[in-house]
Amino acid sequence: MRKLLAVILALVLAAPVVALAQDKAASPKEFVVFLDKNAKDNHYIPSGWMGDYGDIKMNDQAADNPHSGTTSIQFVYSAKKSQAQGWAGVYWQNPANNWGNKKGGFDLTGMNKLTFWARGAKGGEVIQKVMIGGIKGTYPDSLSVEMGPIELTDTWKQYAVNLVGKDLSYVNGAFGWTTTADLNPEGATIYIDDIKFEADPTLKPEGKKQEAMPFYIYADRSSMANHFIPSGWMGDYGDIKYDGSSKEDAYLGDTCIKIVYSGKATQGARWAGIFWQNPANNWGNLDAGFDLSKATKLTFWARGVNGTERIEEFKVGGIMGEFSDSDSATIGPVILNKEWTQYTIDLKGKDMSYILGGFAWSTNVDNNPEGATFYLDEIKFE
Repeated sequence: MRKLLAVILALVLAAPVVALAQDKAASPKEFVVFLDKNAKDNHYIPSGWMGDYGDIKMNDQAADNPHSGTTSIQFVYSAKKSQAQGWAGVYWQNPANNWGNKKGGFDLTGMNKLTFWARGAKGGEVIQKVMIGGIKGTYPDSLSVEMGPIELTDTWKQYAVNLVGKDLSYVNGAFGWTTTADLNPEGATIYIDDIKFEADPTLKPEGKKQEAMPFYIYADRSSMANHFIPSGWMGDYGDIKYDGSSKEDAYLGDTCIKIVYSGKATQGARWAGIFWQNPANNWGNLDAGFDLSKATKLTFWARGVNGTERIEEFKVGGIMGEFSDSDSATIGPVILNKEWTQYTIDLKGKDMSYILGGFAWSTNVDNNPEGATFYLDEIKFE
């Protein structure tokens, strides 16, 4: 009888251990965003069309050479700038069209990376970036992570985004991609398949890396070396026309930047300018700065149509917000020449460890009463 009681007691004591092991084994190793059209494991919907949404055609049951299963998702991007944005993209959301205005999403705590497979129809197509999280609103995502640019090949390739140490307790915008007309001037056809979050116990945190030099802001219209977006239009923004693909006597390569400032004081500010930001429209509200500690200067080439155009200031850094640039540096005023001339902003002794405002210029109507037309090229940190 004592032996029987001892056996029963041992089994009772062991039961929680066995149950715990089963729970651990049953914990999910992956969480699917998209596998196949109408797959029961799909959890998000590609409903968040952005930018030039009229430039996108989607086939969510493309049977042409899927990575796995019977279908993948095909996106055809025309680059026609239907909404005059110059870029387009799609977010996978839960529920559909949820821009943070309603409760949805999932608690994906325990997952530490997102993987997906992608290819281009021809190879050479460029995705500007992919995003995990980042949707704001009343119910914001608990994380915001970006990766890119990505140049696709014509064969399937897997890509992974490291999420170690990120807060995945609320993920509504599970996955998104954007691209631009500059990166794909002839448009692009891309295929995406097998998007999922995974738990990888071997994955280590990804440290913030110091960027190698030179680090380009603008090399050429379609260059993958470009960083920062000329999105921060300031002052009399209605007075500015921007062309990032001008072929009017580029300094180097095929294209340069042409800026026309009318001086009409459309918004009544009597000045105007543009900040190149990362990502677009980031006035310090997103944690997305580059570590440019290796940079000792920023150089660029510029010229004016008449050679009398006066730019009050060229600038690096200086954006203030929840996430502020670590420093700033300026030159100016600068009276441009008719011939291409190189200018330098000295960064020696500056803290360049966190820069989301890569470059800026500003001018005013008082010094350019007839307006100003000028060109920029080869903007880079060195």
